[in-house]
Amino acid sequence: MTDRPHYITPAGYAALRAEYEQLFGTERPRLVDTIAWAAGNGDRSENGDYIYGRKRLREIDRRLGWLSKRMKAAKVVDPVRQEDRTRIWFGATATIVDEDDQERILTLVGDDEAEAGRGRIGWNAPIARALRGAAIGDLRRVHLPAGEREYEVIAITYPAA
Repeated sequence: MTDRPHYITPAGYAALRAEYEQLFGTERPRLVDTIAWAAGNGDRSENGDYIYGRKRLREIDRRLGWLSKRMKAAKVVDPVRQEDRTRIWFGATATIVDEDDQERILTLVGDDEAEAGRGRIGWNAPIARALRGAAIGDLRRVHLPAGEREYEVIAITYPAA
């Protein structure tokens, strides 16, 4: 974990929590029962249910540990409460245009919530870092793997209360 704040929206935190509760409360106990049943069948060295169950249990425990750490480090920020709605901050939805007049609509969310294909960009992504604090009409230069691009901010919105 880094020293940076781990920002997340209330919906993103709820999704992490739901995954944790599903794994811990449903999937893990069912898997433990399967492993116990398989262990009772005798030779464990060739018992597929036992071998697969132990492997899957380790995966679940690793994921539970990761989710637990992320939830403890999370700083839940509700974009609805953003006071300065004239600039791009966490939770903002920004409409930007590049030099080729290609328009993109991006929402700045927590890194764990990012889905670039749906326009949800992680707070620490290069384009999100470049857009932080920008107002309508500002030009921002972004260093991307494909090269440097310049974007103009043409609209900023936040979720309604």
